[in-house]
Amino acid sequence: MFNVAQQWNRCLDVIKANLPAEQFNAWFAPIVAVDYDQENNHVTLKVPSEFYREKIEGHYLNILSLALKKVFGENVKLFYKYNVVRGDETSSVKQQEDNSSIRLKQELKIRNPRVANPFERQDTLDDIDPQLNPRYTFENYCGSMSNRLAVSVANAIATHPEVKTYNPFFIFGSTGVGKTHLLQAVGVKLKENNPRMRVLYVTARVFENQYTTAVLQKKVNDFINFYQSIDVLLLDDIQEFAGKPGTQNTFFHIFNHLHQHQRQLIMSSDCRPSDLDGMVPRLISRFKWGMTVELEKPDYELRRKFLAMKSVQDGLNIDDEVLDFIASNVTESVRELEGVMVALLAHATMLEQEITIDLARSVIGNTVKVSQRQLTFEMIAETVAKYYNLSTDLIYGKSRKREISDARQLVMYLAKKEAQMSSPSIGAKLDRTHATVLHACIQIKQRMDIEKDFSREVQDITASLMQ
Repeated sequence: MFNVAQQWNRCLDVIKANLPAEQFNAWFAPIVAVDYDQENNHVTLKVPSEFYREKIEGHYLNILSLALKKVFGENVKLFYKYNVVRGDETSSVKQQEDNSSIRLKQELKIRNPRVANPFERQDTLDDIDPQLNPRYTFENYCGSMSNRLAVSVANAIATHPEVKTYNPFFIFGSTGVGKTHLLQAVGVKLKENNPRMRVLYVTARVFENQYTTAVLQKKVNDFINFYQSIDVLLLDDIQEFAGKPGTQNTFFHIFNHLHQHQRQLIMSSDCRPSDLDGMVPRLISRFKWGMTVELEKPDYELRRKFLAMKSVQDGLNIDDEVLDFIASNVTESVRELEGVMVALLAHATMLEQEITIDLARSVIGNTVKVSQRQLTFEMIAETVAKYYNLSTDLIYGKSRKREISDARQLVMYLAKKEAQMSSPSIGAKLDRTHATVLHACIQIKQRMDIEKDFSREVQDITASLMQ
């Protein structure tokens, strides 16, 4: 009888021999072979989540395919199985290996695209590879007041490319606020609606490298002619042109041609046009011709929406209070939020840990600087009293009633843990001894270990303190 688990172990041996141990343990050790259709030579692997499938296909598909072909034969077909919601078998889905890339190409409606090559002579304007990531869409771009204007303008350009009211469109903002995603979302939507439109996303660094190559190969005219044939140019990180007069001069002529012929230009930078040091004035003046919009740092609404969306995409069941805690403490960029979610996913899938506020706090502490207000003993006492509908005076008093004594002990515990106060300092606030404070902290820890409801209450109070 065919043993699919045994055959999969042979595949793992091949993969393990060709990968560093940490990569193998992170991405292949959790995978299980669950089914094999001998008649059609179909093998089904169960992965922890869609995120795992995407990671495998994006980085390890070659080594996985080689291992499967070596063990199962050349014509083997790979299927993935995973739960959309972690731990919920009713949300299980099955997906064929190549469906991802096929689906992405269909989203862009590109048939056999050609790579954008400025040095290849083109008598006819064939389709080019727009260099777009199909996952960067308007549908998964979270909106709020901090980016509403930029998103509205970008959507208007993508929906009605014939209208050139916002040409050029200049987006600026600090790193990680979503500039690249927004540029590519415009390109993706344009290609969906107009498959033959020559759309190209390119970073300023790539543009600069291509220009340098053109100079060395004496093909500057070919370089310029190629870029002048583009219908929509999406140029990212244009501040990289600073201090490079040759590149700026060439782009100046490309810009003029595209703008004069009603072609759309969308550019991004880490600062507003007027603050671009090392850029020639005539180019800066052209950047100001159209619409300039700032992408601000993500506000709480945007951060919260993004976290909720990512938890669904990654199949994670994360309590609202944990999402609130992360959104309140990771404030600089969406990129930081994404890093925190990836770390939580790793803890949940590889270590099988429950995602709690304590775990989130630990992950955030390793990733970013936690943004939180300075806690005082008085703030903690007031928050605990309010949560349990008690008068704050009772916390400071001598009453030994169970509900008051428990609340008082919790105040001691939180003052030590969250406000980093010493036991003598806490005792002085409540007119108690150092030993009493230590006893209270031990009692609270023991209760949290065995009383789930109480542990949840402590998490709720802690989240309130961090807001």
